[in-house]
Amino acid sequence: MTQCIDPSDPRYFTETSDKSYDRHKYQINLTNGKSVVFDDYEIMKATWFQTDSMFLKSVDTLDKGFK
Repeated sequence: MTQCIDPSDPRYFTETSDKSYDRHKYQINLTNGKSVVFDDYEIMKATWFQTDSMFLKSVDTLDKGFK
């Protein structure tokens, strides 16, 4: 059985920074061979769920790298 770190433990954290996390882009791949790239995860996710599933193939997470 896996034991989780208790929230009172100093090793426990919920975030390392309160700044915007924008290290990735997201690419929706369509069944017709085309793809669409998004800077925002929530917009990508909304687009995925609003698109007919017969046109959806996959989503890739693209690393932007460090600035």
